[in-house]
Amino acid sequence: MGELVGTFPRIGEFEKAKAIADSLQLAHLVVSPEPGLVRVGVPALVLDDQARAAFMEHGGDAVICSGWVDYRPASIAVAAQRPPEFAENILGAAAIMVLAPCIADVSKIRLIAHISGDLTSVFPYLNTEMRQASYNKDGPNLTYMDGYRMVSLYPNRIAIAKADEIVDAWRVLEMIRCRVNDVWSRRSQIQPSDERRAKPPALEIYYRLPKTNCRACGQKTCMAFALTLWSGNAAPSQCGPIYSGDFGNLRPAFEEICSSLGVMNTQEAHE
Repeated sequence: MGELVGTFPRIGEFEKAKAIADSLQLAHLVVSPEPGLVRVGVPALVLDDQARAAFMEHGGDAVICSGWVDYRPASIAVAAQRPPEFAENILGAAAIMVLAPCIADVSKIRLIAHISGDLTSVFPYLNTEMRQASYNKDGPNLTYMDGYRMVSLYPNRIAIAKADEIVDAWRVLEMIRCRVNDVWSRRSQIQPSDERRAKPPALEIYYRLPKTNCRACGQKTCMAFALTLWSGNAAPSQCGPIYSGDFGNLRPAFEEICSSLGVMNTQEAHE
């Protein structure tokens, strides 16, 4: 019997969920972000398949949940000390709104966290300090790799792909919170930059293309198309083999990576 873990955008929704589990006497586990990750995480609830079915049948469907994914025990411990505070908190509060398996690697998870602050002003300073990051001023968005995890920062949300499990996801969010607020606190000492450097995220797009170099998109190679996509000068749907050819099976993973990077078809961009 499999186990699933679900998390919630607000502590109140977790409390409702736990109250239902307690009232039904369902065996469950709570994964807590206390104390070290409490600024970015809400406790998560672990239920086996049978318990989750009972939970949903008896009121769980009315609880606002960010999503349910296969449960994997954390490989890292939550820090024992409280998280640092910052005089100016430009990131604000974080709430995980979407939790789902990664399409390209179902052993990992992806999430989207909404933030109450606005990161637009801090992006040029982050771009100066994070030489490995890819900054798109026109987005605006800033993307970088945390190991094999891809992190994309937008003005009001954060997308993380290939997190190991929920504690790992909270860890990445907390690192972002600290880095963003630290850089913002030192902005008077940093020369902001709009430089658009070499783009590792373009490789992430390339990995999900057919690699046939068929030129249906108008580019000579799939790598050239990936770079053109990332630069905002092409649409994902221009890949004929994926959208109308023999590689339709690649479409979910391709669209997932494009979406996480803010690369959309024209119609999607206006929805």
